[in-house]
Amino acid sequence: MQYYENGYRPGDPEVRPALTLEASSEVLPTQVDVLVVGTGPAGAVLSAQLSEFEEITTLIVERNAEPLKLGHADGVACRTVEMFNAFGLADRLIREAYAVNETVFWRPDENQRENISRSGRVKDVAEGLSEYPHLIVNQARLQEFLFEKMRKNPSRLAPHYGVELLSVEDTGHGDYPLRAQLRRGGEAGGEFTVNAKFVVGADGARSIVRRSLGIKLEGDAKNHAWGVMDILATTTFPDIRFKAAIQSADGGNILLIPREGGHMVRLYVDLGKLNPADREARNRFTSEQLIDTARRIMHPYTLEIKEIAWWSVYEVGQRLASRFDNVNAESPKDALPRIFIAGDACHTHSAKAGQGMNVSMQDAFNLGWKLAAVLRGQSPHCLLRTYSQERQIIAQELIDFDTKWSKTMSTAPKDPNHPEAGGMDPEEVQAQFVQGGRFTAGFGTKYTRSLLTGDTEDQALAAGFPVGERFYSSPVTRIADARQIGLGHTAKADGRWRLYAFADHDASGQSPKFDALMEFLAQDARSPLKMFTAPGSAIDSVFDLKGIFQGSHTETTVAHLPAVLLPRVGSLQLTDYEKAYCSELEDGQEIFEARLVNREHGALVVVRPDQYVAQVLPLTATGELTEFFSAFMNPALVQA
Repeated sequence: MQYYENGYRPGDPEVRPALTLEASSEVLPTQVDVLVVGTGPAGAVLSAQLSEFEEITTLIVERNAEPLKLGHADGVACRTVEMFNAFGLADRLIREAYAVNETVFWRPDENQRENISRSGRVKDVAEGLSEYPHLIVNQARLQEFLFEKMRKNPSRLAPHYGVELLSVEDTGHGDYPLRAQLRRGGEAGGEFTVNAKFVVGADGARSIVRRSLGIKLEGDAKNHAWGVMDILATTTFPDIRFKAAIQSADGGNILLIPREGGHMVRLYVDLGKLNPADREARNRFTSEQLIDTARRIMHPYTLEIKEIAWWSVYEVGQRLASRFDNVNAESPKDALPRIFIAGDACHTHSAKAGQGMNVSMQDAFNLGWKLAAVLRGQSPHCLLRTYSQERQIIAQELIDFDTKWSKTMSTAPKDPNHPEAGGMDPEEVQAQFVQGGRFTAGFGTKYTRSLLTGDTEDQALAAGFPVGERFYSSPVTRIADARQIGLGHTAKADGRWRLYAFADHDASGQSPKFDALMEFLAQDARSPLKMFTAPGSAIDSVFDLKGIFQGSHTETTVAHLPAVLLPRVGSLQLTDYEKAYCSELEDGQEIFEARLVNREHGALVVVRPDQYVAQVLPLTATGELTEFFSAFMNPALVQA
């Protein structure tokens, strides 16, 4: 963590100086850059990201009268923990959460089918997928971490509760063309108008923003009910602190998820088919029915409920919006999006794959940096077209995966004595879980070639950083102080592009290609650092350049570094010593080997602000580098 660049200041270094006096929660602005509707996972991530930028005015409204206290989502995928690290929150998240290490599988006992017995176990996250675990934590706590982060930023951004969106429309006029009609204090409260440049609906499955756009969630209900309950209980079931998939012979199935805190457990309980003609059937279930069903499934083990923290019954179904913004088929070809939807507002699914909250947050992480780039004048408005183009495809992949996994979890196990009855072999349940492991860990996303994602012509130079996939962090040693740190952990949620330059190594032990690239980036007028960084701004305000050298920090010291890797920062123009790293470690696999980076030629890995690899290029491909950024960035002279 870096601070003091603008002079010594006592106290918590995470609390940055406020721009102005904190705004009253009673007075809402009437004109903002971005109006965020909803404080769920997507709204929280988006708002936290926008709060990083002092010059962007953001208003966050939430129809509920107070912050969420008991979250309904709880699974935090490894990829999401990686994202939280960019906000400086991963360690705190890990400290409070339950870490899922193994998943166990139970099925009807071969000798007594009325009982269940353990049939297998696997690592919950396959070896080598991430340095972070799969976590379980209360959604309300996760959101509060993000809100605390916002309150520490200079804008002191905070949500306004008890404010309901009634409608939003694009007037097409002025710098703030969106007119949002809101109401404070419920139906008896007063209505008022907010004008905005952009509106983002993170307001759930019944999204008012989506309805204002005339977009429907398309899909079908599966007419199958599942109960979910968070309980404090005592039990003789031996795997109560493992994630467990339990199949009973005829009582249904359970997905068991241990919760944070060491005592609470979540049970997803199979309640069977619903009559599609009886729309009230789901509402007639009681908590006692959930408990009785859970006890039958877990027989012969006992389950004594001490307290139910929360319970509900939901109907399995998957629905998806055809687009995630206000540009439709009838819009002019040059139409630019201004209204967006994210999270449950544009895709809904079952909870058992544990992906709804995670994909929702990744929606927001994708959109946030793009909004910031446009509002700050770094990119043209057309950049925002890529949000719906990229995330709608990912949501469809989630729907497809969830449909398959929900069917698996709802299918009765095969009875060897009655094979004609059908069902699923318990071994197949375990096999499907393993096959879907990459997706459930959050690593199913791969962006294809587009404005923001290059081709794979030079992928072999850094095969361990696949283009279109998230940047896989590996440990390096910081040259200035010998600290070992994950290279990806140095990236913040600050809207900057990352340029990771891996040095070449010739027969004489020199790095001529790397040296030439550093000279180009620092001095050449065609350098992205020169072309797209506004005059007077810090040289790393748009691009965060990192150099990774082969060998030891005792061989390449600070004295050997080019000036571009020792930039001056802050009002005091102090030296930033955290731009240069070496590959040699005291223990562990060094990064050139781990990520299959070509030692002879080196490589330049270009990474998007949302941590996805955009390009792998030769160190000599300076023209291609500038051409790539020129497609979606404004030259510095026209920046706002």
